[in-house]
Amino acid sequence: MLHGTAQTGDAMDTPRATAVAHRICPVCEACCGLELQLAGERVVSIRGHEADVFSAGYVCPKGVALKDLHDDPDRLRTPLVKRDGHFVEVGWDEAFAEIERRLVPLLERHGRDAVALVFGNPTVHKMGLMMYLPRLVRALGSRNVFSASTLDQMPKQLSSGLMFGHWLSIAVPDIERCDHLLMLGANPVTSNGSLWTVPDFRGKARAMQARGGRLVVVDPRRSETAAVADEHVFIRPGGDVFVLLGMVHTLFDE
Repeated sequence: MLHGTAQTGDAMDTPRATAVAHRICPVCEACCGLELQLAGERVVSIRGHEADVFSAGYVCPKGVALKDLHDDPDRLRTPLVKRDGHFVEVGWDEAFAEIERRLVPLLERHGRDAVALVFGNPTVHKMGLMMYLPRLVRALGSRNVFSASTLDQMPKQLSSGLMFGHWLSIAVPDIERCDHLLMLGANPVTSNGSLWTVPDFRGKARAMQARGGRLVVVDPRRSETAAVADEHVFIRPGGDVFVLLGMVHTLFDE
């Protein structure tokens, strides 16, 4: 029964949308615009926001799957504490008290570096978490701080800092205006560009090629991006440094 009216199972499973919300997908750096159909607090459907000036309606399977993640019965919705071999739900005050009871003695016994912190992508997509994390890191005082960035982009941030003065001053290709795009080892067809932040790379690459632009991919693997390139240059795995040194030598020589 719902508000005194009998409802069928199907109607209960698929409520009618009563509101629309526009959000940005938090999964990766592509920042695709999402249009959410909502029925109260329930997500009825997710699709790409066609009016988004950046992604123009594009959305990958990860963005659409956010509804399944949101509704997943195994999703954590409250703190859990393990007691007698089983996790039990507790309130936030009790959860923080348990952390203090167990964490402080470990820090006192083994030092601050006994704790390691790992941050994932959604952390930097929420202003509140971005403001909270530096305070947490300073409070813990550990040098062991890891993130998605330390796994896949830290060399880029280091080189950008050395070249341009700040580790976030990262130059990105202007695919919507360039005539020749040389890509080494990246696979934006599947990654949407990561730091590049380019939703629907395949569509933007085709538009570049349609206006006479050229895409050249240097990669030891015939990646998804290499498959749509005008030219794929195979190199021996691990030979990147020699290709780059050869290019630098040619620039100075000519």
